[in-house]
Amino acid sequence: MKLSLWRRLVAELVGTGLLVAVVVGSGIAAQQLSPGDTGVQLLENSIATALGLTVLILIFGPVSGAHFNPVVSLTDWALGRRSRSGLHLGEASAYSLAQIVGAIGGSILANVMFDVPTAISTKARATAGHLLGEVVATAVLVILIFALARTGRGALAAPAVGAYIGAAYWFTSSTAFANPAVTIGRIFSDTFAGIAPASVIPFVVAQFVGAALGAVLLVIQFPSVGESADDVVVPHVEESALERSTP
Repeated sequence: MKLSLWRRLVAELVGTGLLVAVVVGSGIAAQQLSPGDTGVQLLENSIATALGLTVLILIFGPVSGAHFNPVVSLTDWALGRRSRSGLHLGEASAYSLAQIVGAIGGSILANVMFDVPTAISTKARATAGHLLGEVVATAVLVILIFALARTGRGALAAPAVGAYIGAAYWFTSSTAFANPAVTIGRIFSDTFAGIAPASVIPFVVAQFVGAALGAVLLVIQFPSVGESADDVVVPHVEESALERSTP
């Protein structure tokens, strides 16, 4: 039995918001601390994101599964349909909406913390290489998350996903957004981590293509992967159990 939907949606909204605040905030800090050195800026941004994402999954995983990402939520629904596990379509849609709202809020929060005006980003990113990078980054992310769940290693999701995103900042040309909600949220900061609105739709399309590719590869490797959809990202706990653990 999963926790109440409203509690899970709050976790997804707040968790995604904090994730984007980490991404955008560390990008602004990197830009201010290391002006003129893009490589150092990216290093600072990637380290903060990897560590922040790990912590947020540990915090919110037992409540909502710590998806923070519409492609994860919708893949959870798609893979779990046959076995009737995972999220229902309505839940996945609600997760996605909460994630998008949270992401926009997180971007604005980062701007306010660093006294940067909230403005629409002018940073164009949608080159062919960047879009291929998004396909690769998202496909591997989906494979990683669901493979861990299917093989009973969901508890490793926090460090594994954090480490992967930290690495993918560097080995993909797009710096691995791999997340439609985060992509939309980053529109609202005209800083190092921003993305221009014209680049968003191509990025989101590439992310869903990557998710579909990852799901196909998962089914080939793990035909019964849908049976573990409830364990993404980490196992949900029953509401009564969570309440008993609260002092």
